[in-house]
Amino acid sequence: MAEPTASQENARYNEVAIKVAEELHAARTAIGQQTDASARSLDQRFGETNRAGLGVALEYERMGNAPVSEQLLASADAAGVEFEHLGTTLGTVLHNIDLRGDLSPELVGLIRTTLLERKVIFFRDQSLSEGEQVVFARRFGDLDAFPFGKAGDNPYILEIHHDENRPGTENLWHTDVTWMERPSLGSVAQCVKAPPAGGDTLFSDSHACYLGLPSSLAERVEHLHGVNDYRVFIGSNEPVGLPEDLVNSIKADIPFGVTHPLVRTHPETGKPALYIHGGFLRHDSLFDSRTGEPVAKTESQEIVKLLLAQHSRPEYVCRFEWREGSVAFWDNRAVQHYAASDYYPCERLLRRVTVSGDKPFYDPSAQPNRVMPG
Repeated sequence: MAEPTASQENARYNEVAIKVAEELHAARTAIGQQTDASARSLDQRFGETNRAGLGVALEYERMGNAPVSEQLLASADAAGVEFEHLGTTLGTVLHNIDLRGDLSPELVGLIRTTLLERKVIFFRDQSLSEGEQVVFARRFGDLDAFPFGKAGDNPYILEIHHDENRPGTENLWHTDVTWMERPSLGSVAQCVKAPPAGGDTLFSDSHACYLGLPSSLAERVEHLHGVNDYRVFIGSNEPVGLPEDLVNSIKADIPFGVTHPLVRTHPETGKPALYIHGGFLRHDSLFDSRTGEPVAKTESQEIVKLLLAQHSRPEYVCRFEWREGSVAFWDNRAVQHYAASDYYPCERLLRRVTVSGDKPFYDPSAQPNRVMPG
């Protein structure tokens, strides 16, 4: 008897596959009729195997299942501002605003509220001078100069400059300056020179990341703190070792080793967020903030490893394509970011200003809230 041809085997397979699909659909329909799927919680609908999707769904639910609040949308309409949302829970381009202008208190309040609701916001075609960029950033608080990088003509400007001799190095998920006792509220960056392709910055929702943690891990890290420092700027990453007296002088002037919670309560929205920078955090330094008891070294390192993978899930992420004159303003208390290093040997130049923040804390009794336009 002749062996069946590939075409015949394929026809038989499809006959069986269609039969099985019909039987499974009938069985699932019968099960669905016995249980009210709409009555199940989001946790039950997503299950433990789809925590990233659950994290985004829970954060979006907390946002009222809308990109922005009705009050903010009404304020934007009244001001002639148009929203272009890049992600479900984060990332919005604000159109029809000239940041060089004399911004009214109402417009500054609208920008601030959009930042709080959307976590990172963007503007196109601005072309601010260094002074204008600093003036804009100062509308949202005091500023922090950056001690470990090349400043622009204005001391509050940090130049982030890469080309064929200096490949991009910010291609890791991070939130800024966790080595500070009072890390920044946020950063305002403007693109001065964009590569012809690549060089995007990705942003990840730290609130959704926390909500999407496996329940056992979320419980384990809730009250854990860790020590952060700036060793990467004064240590082995330097091509030539820095003078010991300079290193000692820096450590005397800027605290070397500060503790922060792994779960941070946002001081304005009341929402908890995963708060971690793998380059500044000492991976073996975790301890229970309630008792002061240290976590065993191997467990501490394993917890950090698991947490560092969280922000990279695409569900949490929006991506921003830089153009010359583009401005990004991100909330370091609510997002992490990642600068794609995919444009070598082309040039990419950003200018960043850092808005001062406060000391991170975790308050399990805090209730998330909407922030009304100011």
